[in-house]
This record gives sequence, C-alpha cells and structure tokens, in this order.
Amino acid sequence: MQRFADFTKMIGERRLGFLIDEQMIGTHEFEPGCGPRGRFPFEFRVSWGPKHLLAWANPLGPGFLEQPLRGTVTAGELCERAPCEGTFALRYFTTRSIRYAFRFAVAETQYEYVGEKVNILPWNLPVSHTTCFGTLKETQTGKLVSRSVTFFKLRTMPAFLASSRLA
Repeated sequence: MQRFADFTKMIGERRLGFLIDEQMIGTHEFEPGCGPRGRFPFEFRVSWGPKHLLAWANPLGPGFLEQPLRGTVTAGELCERAPCEGTFALRYFTTRSIRYAFRFAVAETQYEYVGEKVNILPWNLPVSHTTCFGTLKETQTGKLVSRSVTFFKLRTMPAFLASSRLA
C-alpha cells in the first residue's frame, strides 16, 4: 500500500500527463447563404491530453476527463490547416459522449467548432467512437455556418496509439 502511495505522490509532484494525436476526416455542408452549396472536405488534426493525470482522473475535480487540445482544422472553401485550440472531454459517465470544442480564425472572423461522438455504449463502440457530428459557428454572432460529420479511420489506429507520449 505504501508503494502505491509513494507512486501517486510522485505523479502528483511531477504533474505527469500524456499527449496523443488524433485525426478526424469527413465532410461539411454550409448553411444557406454562408458558402457554396455541396459537400466539402472537413478535417481536424489535434493533440490532446491532460497535463496532470491525477487531477484529470479525479471524478470530484472540476476538469474530470477534460483536457486541452491544439492542432489544425481544414474546412473546404473556408480554410486550410488553420491553427485551432480548445478542449477535449470524455463524457462517458454523464452524456455518454466525447466532445471536441475548439476555436480558430480565418482572416478577421473567429469560428467555434463543437463536435460530439454520441451514444457511447459498450455494444456500439466501433460506430460511436469513430463518428463525430459537428457544428461550426461564428464566435461573435453565434451564427451557424456549417454542419459536419467526421470519422476516425480505424486504419489510423496504429499511428494513433503510437503517438501517445508522456507530457
């Protein structure tokens, strides 16, 4: 028992965390009047992970299973590899979802993306963990710009797992 206490103390003092890289690829469609008609590529590549593993895993803490994310977003006919920053939240125990929320800028306009993997249940993990439904809004006005569906490609699983590193 003392060894476990020593280990958790070490983790707490060193603020041990991890980072992992994830890529979601799909399409988006502009709302009427916000861009050209049709489906366009939508992709985000982000790195996410907690800076402090014990605080992240504490169900009584304010940031339970939520961590910062950073990366780039490509939204066809809007931007290509625009830097983005936000949060990634595992909401298994509340809404049975995984949520990506990030902001980015194109020219002088700020945008906010919120995407969710929903209905996370043990029997549908291959679909629920790989499909993300998202909305893109102008930050200042809240105006809906586009809707997207992106996918985690299972063929990228080896790279996803290999990207995991201590932070």
